[in-house]
Order: sequence, then structure tokens, then C-alpha cells
Amino acid sequence: MAVSRQAESEILIADDQSDVLEALHILLKPEGFRIHTASSPRAVIDAVDGHEFDLVLMDLNYTRDTTSGDEGLDILTDIHGTDSTLPIIVMTAWGTIDLAVEAMRRGARDFVQKPWENQRLLTIVRTQIELCRALRNAQRLESENRLLRTTDRPTLIAESPAMRHVLQLITRVAPSDANILITGEHGTGKEVVAHTIHALSNRAGMPMVTVNAGGLADGVFESELFGHTKGAYTDAKTDRVGRFELADKGTLFLDEIANVPLGQQSKLLRVLEAGELERVGSSKTRKVNVRVIAATNADLSVEVDRGRFRPDLLFRLNTIEVRLPALRDRREDIPHLASYFLRTFAERYRSNVRNFQRDALQLMTNHPWPGNVRELSHAVERGVLMAREESVSSADLGLHSVQERGNTIDSMSLDDVESFLVRKTLTRHGGNVSQAAKALGLSRSAMYRRIQKYNVQSYEM
Repeated sequence: MAVSRQAESEILIADDQSDVLEALHILLKPEGFRIHTASSPRAVIDAVDGHEFDLVLMDLNYTRDTTSGDEGLDILTDIHGTDSTLPIIVMTAWGTIDLAVEAMRRGARDFVQKPWENQRLLTIVRTQIELCRALRNAQRLESENRLLRTTDRPTLIAESPAMRHVLQLITRVAPSDANILITGEHGTGKEVVAHTIHALSNRAGMPMVTVNAGGLADGVFESELFGHTKGAYTDAKTDRVGRFELADKGTLFLDEIANVPLGQQSKLLRVLEAGELERVGSSKTRKVNVRVIAATNADLSVEVDRGRFRPDLLFRLNTIEVRLPALRDRREDIPHLASYFLRTFAERYRSNVRNFQRDALQLMTNHPWPGNVRELSHAVERGVLMAREESVSSADLGLHSVQERGNTIDSMSLDDVESFLVRKTLTRHGGNVSQAAKALGLSRSAMYRRIQKYNVQSYEM
């Protein structure tokens, strides 16, 4: 029951309307939460400074004006700057997409418009409190790191500084039930990370179901995810259980989430919000308890701007975002990854190959790897198959050296070309972002996004 599980959770409710405070108190108190209230911005800040809460539920409008939300956004910035782990849910009767985006940018974990829906609000509160506890449980980090390397866990190699940050993040959030969005280029290992999160979660003993969400056509999307009943359509010869039901009490991994048709996104959102679905052809509502991990190589904020992805679905998916670096940005991991793949493929093909020759290691370390870890895996697999001795040579890998590749456009991926141009133009203009952006025909904000995307160092932001 919720009461026993949440009995020690403390919530601060902030609103300048006494009837709102009372209504929220009536809603949350029976669930076992300890409720504190504040009715002014100063009282909110003082309460957070003097007490440790598990969650803050706050209005955006106070005495400065009644509709802009600016006063609440300022409070949000102050609280998030003091404690970035404290989940904050913002509420307003004057909600707009722009206001929601700005609130999330400043650190809010969710955005609720008044009048709220009781069950949805309770679900959000419970989820965010669970996440808060996971984030603050830093003592789990060391033991969970050891778990990542045991034989019955997914193999996640994370020796480089860039990947150690990823490792720390996933081991902190994995025990919660929070939805997670994994982003990164093709081939960076998003599915491995998803399996690692599931293995470290409290759902590890339950199923993890994987589906390429973007590969489902409109006609089969609902049937695959939600199931159907016999006779729901021409080819429905029997009842079918959907992926959500198969993953009940476990984890559902939705790969290529950016490619979900816009018309189907609202149906996916409903299940994420309420944990309810109906099979195609049935009016019976079924409850599911599923932790969703989604993955994409696309920039979903850009997809939202272009009208191809729902902003409310994005908010629901990325409670926590895990951004995976490209292999070229974690070169310290290349020898470790290559050795792992060599052992794996040598065992699979019953090969006597044991190691790499010096020239092969040098080539792999310097290669740009536009296909990331997946490309490295394929190269090592080829090397194991082609090696005539116990060591893989550079020729066995089937890769071109950096000298052979040069910087020719036909040997580079689109991201490689863009990264090269950004770096070269910044260098030509002495690190002046405005001048470089103008030379490339970009706005300053677009240039800054590319600097962040390609991890361009030594330029003043």
C-alpha cells in the first residue's frame, strides 16, 4: 500500500491560495506523506534552506503578477541551484508549452496544469520521490560499480572519464522506477546501457522487453504495444498480448523512439501517464506497471520544435537523460572494448586468436570510428576471422589508416564533416563564436548547440 511505502516522505506545497493548499493536503495526507506548506516565495526558500524535503510541489504565480510565472521560475532557479537532486513539480492555471519548457530547463521534473487530475498527480509525486531517494543514495555507487563487472551482468566498459560519468549516473538512478531516455549517435551502445539499468534495478528479476518503436507501422503499432483481441481486425485470429503487458512489473525498452508516428504518440503517452491500456478491439481497461527506457540518436528538442514529437511525451520520457559519448570521445576505452570483443568472437568461432599486434592497436586507437562501438565490434570480428596467426594485424581489421583516409568528404560521416567544419572555422576565427557562426551561416544558439554536441573544447561559451 502507498501509505506504508511513502510514510516517511516529506513534501513542501507552495501556493498563495489557501484553498489550493487545503485541497492538496487532503489529497496527499491520506497517502502517508508528511505535508509542509508555504504561501510566499520567501517562505518557500526559507523552508527548503531549513529542512530536507523529498519533493516540492509549487505554484508559479504569486504576488508579482498573476499569469507570467516569472516569480515561480525565479524560485525554481534558486532551489535547483542549491539542491539539484530535489524534485520540483510546478503547477499553474496559466500553462503554455513555452512556460513548461522554461520550467523544465530550469530544473523542474514535471509540469502540471490546474485544475489537476488527482490520480495523475499522485503518480507523478510517487515517481519523483522514488527518484529522489535513488539520487541521494550515493553510497550505493561503489557496490553497484562492482556489480556491473560480474559475469551475470551486461558488459559495460567504462574506463574513460566520459564513460565514468555515465556509469555513476546510471548506477544512481537505476534502482528507481523513473523513466530514462538514452541518447547518443548510432552504435554507441544504448541497448547495452538499457540492459545494465534493468539489471541494476529493483525489477531485475522481472522481464525486460525490447521493441524498435520507430520500426512499427501505423497499422500494427497499437497491436504490437497494447495487444489485440480475436476478431479485432481481419487477420486477428487469436488474442494477442502486447509488449506493455509482457513487460508488466519489468522494463520496456523502446528503441528509436523519435521515429514513432506522431499520430501514435498520444496513445503511448496515455499508458506512460496512467499505466492503463486497452487491447485493440476491447473496451476493458488493463493496468500495467512498467518502467520505460527509451533511446534515440535524434535531438528530440529539435523534433519538438519541428512539430514531429509531442513535448508532453518528451517530458514523460526524459525524467533522466543518459547521454552516451561517441567512441572518438572515449578513446581510452578502445583497447578494453577491442579486447572484450576479441575474447567474445574467438570463443564464438573457436579461434586460437589471443591478442592484437602493435600496428592493429595503433590503427584502432587513431581510427575516427564514425560507426562507434558497433563498427569496432564488426572490425574485431573480421580480424578474428581473417587472422592467420594468434595475433590480429592491422590488415586483418579491414580499416583504412588515418593517413589513408585524410579528411576527404567521401570517407567521413555527416557528423564527422560537421564536427570538422565547426572546429576548423573556430580555429580560423581565433575561437570567436560569433564570427565562426556567421561564417558557417548559423545563429549563435545553433553554433553553441554544435559546440556542445561535438564536445569542442577551449572555446569560451
